[in-house]
Amino acid sequence: MPRYAQLVMGPAGSGKSTYCSAVVQHCEALGRAVQVVNLDPAAELFSYPVLADIRELIEVEDVMEDESLRFGPNGGLVFCMEYFANNFSWLEESLGHVEDDYLLFDCPGQIELYTHLPVMKQLVEQLQQWEFRVCGVFLVDSQFMVESFKFISGILAALSAMISLEIPQINIMTKMDLLSKKAKKEIEKYLDPDMYSMIEDSTSILKSKRFQKLTQSICGLIDDYGMVRFLPFDRSDEESINIVLQHIDFTIQYGEDLEFKEPKECEEDKSALVDEYFQDRVDE
Repeated sequence: MPRYAQLVMGPAGSGKSTYCSAVVQHCEALGRAVQVVNLDPAAELFSYPVLADIRELIEVEDVMEDESLRFGPNGGLVFCMEYFANNFSWLEESLGHVEDDYLLFDCPGQIELYTHLPVMKQLVEQLQQWEFRVCGVFLVDSQFMVESFKFISGILAALSAMISLEIPQINIMTKMDLLSKKAKKEIEKYLDPDMYSMIEDSTSILKSKRFQKLTQSICGLIDDYGMVRFLPFDRSDEESINIVLQHIDFTIQYGEDLEFKEPKECEEDKSALVDEYFQDRVDE
């Protein structure tokens, strides 16, 4: 039997733990078993039970206090994750093996783990060896994505993780429940963006022609290949949570009763569901 896993990624403060909590509660209401694994050695508190907690193996605080290491917060976290990569046997023992495993891995937010360090890629390969179908879930805070510069930066962070890990990835805008109705309408254009309009917005502000040309190249590349799109996530809206979960389930083909869908069909479903979500918000 295949096993299923979401790698929940994103910058610090993007809502990874809140996302995990909301998905767990949503699935519990549906009678569906989902469990969480904490992979952040600097985590403090979270509002859900965990199947495994990396802090049982190693903690950032202990590394920082070690006189022989003398690491700061970022160096300590990198050390912890590299130590974790050398001790995957701990994770295997903690997970065990039961039917219909569906796990959410709550990952650290440091972007270097997904750019030039091999730790997360090694984790993906190990999970695949353990017969997990793995999907990346990259979160960005919708409150910081309403300006074209910040939006392009968020896209590049998501794209970096996607290229590094080489797994299917769903990108999500979180904290939609914190936006005003006006902001929700404005942010709709960022979910399925026209990158060429982004170029006009960005280059009109930039004075340097070199930066204008670089921005045009980045936006053109993203638009031409359709690499990054976003789904809205509102933790207070069960429909919003269900839409996100459906897309992830399609990606990893979760469930014996799910019929295989071609990518084009999934994109059509996605557009219809997102349009329905925003229409409901407008009607309210």
